[in-house]
Amino acid sequence: MPSGEIRNIDVRCRATVGEVGNAEQSNINYGKAGRMRWKGKRPSVRGVVMNPVDHPHGGGEGKTSGGRHPVSPWGKPEVRTRKKKSSDQLIVRRRPANKSR
Repeated sequence: MPSGEIRNIDVRCRATVGEVGNAEQSNINYGKAGRMRWKGKRPSVRGVVMNPVDHPHGGGEGKTSGGRHPVSPWGKPEVRTRKKKSSDQLIVRRRPANKSR
């Protein structure tokens, strides 16, 4: 792979060689919140700035931190809860750490 990683790939896999049609799409600056709202994206509000009735991290006087481990608004643990990626078992050798750029 371009990163230097060596991977096993299933013989039934297919790929398309070429380049992405609109590579600059990720560089668009939407400029204001309203343009994102037109696209249906709602603002993301941190739990710390909410009231205690709205989120477990909410409340407190002034700019207090959450006071507990990161949880969802419903109290379930949120960070470091992911399992290992299933395709990790296909990696033969990881990319070299000191690869010169």
